[in-house]
Amino acid sequence: MKYKMLKLIAGAMFTPAMLMAADNKKPNIIYILADDLGYGDVGCYGQKLIETPNIDKLAANGMRFTQHYSGAPVSAPSRCVLLTGKHMGHSYIRGNDEWAERGKVWDYRAMLADSTLEGQRPLPDNEVTFPQLLKTAGYTTGIVGKWGLGAPNTNSTPLHKGFDFFYGYNCQRQAHTYYPVHLYKNDHRVYLKNDTVEPTTLLAPGADPYNLKSYEKFTLKEYSCDLMFKEMTGFVSENRNRPFFMYWATTIPHVPIQAPQRWVDYYVKKFGDEKPYLGEKSYFPQRYPHAGYAAMVSYLDEQIGLLVQQLKNLGLYENTLIIFTSDNGPTYNGGSDSPWFNSGGPFKSEFGWGKGFTHEGGFRVPMIASWPGQIKPGSVSQHISAFWDVLPTMCELTGIKIPQNTDGISFLPELKGQKQKEHNYLYWEFPETGGQQAVRMGKWKAIRQNISKGNLKIELYNLEADLQELTDVSAKYPEIVKKMEQIMVAEHVPAVQEIFKMKALGD
Repeated sequence: MKYKMLKLIAGAMFTPAMLMAADNKKPNIIYILADDLGYGDVGCYGQKLIETPNIDKLAANGMRFTQHYSGAPVSAPSRCVLLTGKHMGHSYIRGNDEWAERGKVWDYRAMLADSTLEGQRPLPDNEVTFPQLLKTAGYTTGIVGKWGLGAPNTNSTPLHKGFDFFYGYNCQRQAHTYYPVHLYKNDHRVYLKNDTVEPTTLLAPGADPYNLKSYEKFTLKEYSCDLMFKEMTGFVSENRNRPFFMYWATTIPHVPIQAPQRWVDYYVKKFGDEKPYLGEKSYFPQRYPHAGYAAMVSYLDEQIGLLVQQLKNLGLYENTLIIFTSDNGPTYNGGSDSPWFNSGGPFKSEFGWGKGFTHEGGFRVPMIASWPGQIKPGSVSQHISAFWDVLPTMCELTGIKIPQNTDGISFLPELKGQKQKEHNYLYWEFPETGGQQAVRMGKWKAIRQNISKGNLKIELYNLEADLQELTDVSAKYPEIVKKMEQIMVAEHVPAVQEIFKMKALGD
């Protein structure tokens, strides 16, 4: 009856989405993206050493996905897939491209003097992100954390790609220290009370690696995650009276291992003494690498608890969808020790299996969705989904027409316990670490490795019987291999940028 009255009053001026909004207040949306957090790094996914009570509470109050995949096994392409809804065979950014032809892009002092050396290769002007679509539905949009999809002075900064507010690292290389000289607020630098300590800096010659004083130069005055969290909670407070979307792209727990001392002390007491990390696998040395890594994850967990409490204090919690996930699997460098923590959970996570690789440990990630009154508390979903599904999900959630050029399928029905459409398969390609392709089709997983060396052999794994992908059964199932090969051919469109092309695929 109410809908009919609105139509009579306003005629065709009211769209179906507007009519829906008249009865239902649009939900706020907070998307939390951890950086290099493994499938098994949080308690509700089996972690035994690191304490994550607030993340676990999100799962207890919402839905935990067991078969969710990131867009890629490394940062920049994964974020591109997330925001554009296109898998790696169609996406513009397909690797961590630092746009090196500009000059000294890895020289931190050069970047400090010249902002045009910061950032990564930009997205083209015609590449549409889902925050841009959310703005058409009346959302105020913000991002806090790491961008990594453009550079200052280009049309691919957050403010040009759908965000009303940005605070954090424009450049993912500069996120290799948690004590940067500057961050960005919108399109302008904000200088901090820190000096430039390049991420390759080691202990002073002759320094005692077991003495904490030897590490003092790596802990400066302003910790970026403290500053970013303050800006994010400020955004939430300022926009409490209008629908908002917040993309919290935290840098935790990406190395270097730098964490608040109180949390490090907590885990030193819990784990006991340990061998220092001296920087032999890049990034900064760390006196207590295990304690430091655990400290970073628990610090993030603590912040998530504070954010949830803020939402409750403001009366926003009941009308806020919170999604928590990670951009790819756990790393192998910088003093991190994925096998020690069992960061991959049921999957292998050491070099060759975690970050940077298309094995399950490289991009099957935790994903939790919490939305009081809409998502059944304590529910577990085995729905097979991926980052390219987020764009259509956000569109369906907010009453926006889903673009035709997305590779995704909305998982909103799954969140609400309704009939869910399934993917026939998921596809990835990754031109780095030798060149790779991967397909997930039901219980089957196909992988091509070392494509850059001309290898086109397809490995086949039965994930129901072999989660760690140890037994190649391609010889037993030639018909499945043939189907996987057809998918790899059909889903691969040659990359625009030369750096992402794979010659063996005909690019």
